[in-house]
Amino acid sequence: MSTRQYSLFDRLLCQSEQAMRTLVPGAAQAGRPSPAQHLRADAVTDEQRRHVAGLMRINHTGEVCAQALYQGQALTAKLPEVRGQMEQAAAEEIDHLAWCEQRLGELGSRTSLLNPLFYGLSFGLGAAAGKISDRISLGFVAATEQLVERHLDDHLRQLPEDDLKSRAILEQMREDEIEHGSQALQAGGVVFPRPVKAAMKLMSKAMTSVTYRI
Repeated sequence: MSTRQYSLFDRLLCQSEQAMRTLVPGAAQAGRPSPAQHLRADAVTDEQRRHVAGLMRINHTGEVCAQALYQGQALTAKLPEVRGQMEQAAAEEIDHLAWCEQRLGELGSRTSLLNPLFYGLSFGLGAAAGKISDRISLGFVAATEQLVERHLDDHLRQLPEDDLKSRAILEQMREDEIEHGSQALQAGGVVFPRPVKAAMKLMSKAMTSVTYRI
């Protein structure tokens, strides 16, 4: 039985479709139910609600960037198994994207207006990493997931005690991100040096400060 070999043009078409699903509101469909679906509505003040919405907007944009990163890496990955791993990770993180968007709607807020810009930048970074080598690409995934884990820890500390819905979502996201980072290292990803991680942290900080409001 033969396995179909997709051309670069075929893969670009698939990734264009994935970009639309990522960026168009309501297009992302989760494969797993939201961890918050059976929890009671939170009793928070208007000020707390605005703050939580800002945090969830940051997390949603982070998932937009993750989708773009994985798609860019899948485009230029040299080994089929690495390409498959990137595509699988992107599929799993669609859940996070949909959960964050749903929670933003419940909070009476919206996703970031800058998501198309961040998608394009992240796609380019992912494609460049994959072009260099699969080990660098996998290492970039691991370093990114470690950064996301720290962001989620910080956001969990900032959540109001009564906001059980947002907490359940972020806790499940954190668990998944740790697993993705571990898988990337086990697959042969390099461990990035401290200066590279520091630069990634600065870029992330700049993105989050803008996304919180826009």
